[in-house]
Amino acid sequence: MRSRRRMRSDTRTQRTVPAALCPVSGTRGFTYIALLTAIVIIGITMTAAGKYWSSVMMREKEEELFFRGDQYRQAIESYYKAKAPNAYPASIEQLLKDDRSPQPKRHLRQQFKDPMTGEDFELFRDQSKGNRITGVYSKSDREPLKQKDFPEPYQEFEDKKSYKDWKFVSMPQQAAGTVLPQRGTPVQPGGTPGSLFPPGSMK
Repeated sequence: MRSRRRMRSDTRTQRTVPAALCPVSGTRGFTYIALLTAIVIIGITMTAAGKYWSSVMMREKEEELFFRGDQYRQAIESYYKAKAPNAYPASIEQLLKDDRSPQPKRHLRQQFKDPMTGEDFELFRDQSKGNRITGVYSKSDREPLKQKDFPEPYQEFEDKKSYKDWKFVSMPQQAAGTVLPQRGTPVQPGGTPGSLFPPGSMK
């Protein structure tokens, strides 16, 4: 009788062993924690990578905005100087085809879109010059990444709060002799003109 009671007691003891003390259960718990940790790490990594590539794409758009805006500025100045008496264009189409002379002239290669919005640039018209176009600017309210070290004649772009504050306005007399570096040109040592956005200029 005593042996039967001991066997029943042993059986009950085995049935009430906590699951946490079981080796298999402990392994499963460790695997679950490791999996959660891996998911968190992957999520953090993907978030950081997303922010990085978003910044890279934004900088590319910003440089493209600068390039296209400057193309408009130069085209407007070219139109202004092409024929006396000097006059600014009344439309963008006149930059694409200037028919004031027997031989039409093209001052602008193409009608560029604003890379920040994908829409047309906003036109800057001067009422004192017959409401003619003297420049262009973006409609974007986003804050520029680049805040310092702008080439002439764009020092006024420093510390601006939005891209629409970057006014690419023609000033033929002030800009005479100014040559901006071309897009994508590598930076040369010794202060030689290079890229519009040299390394370290994004401040």
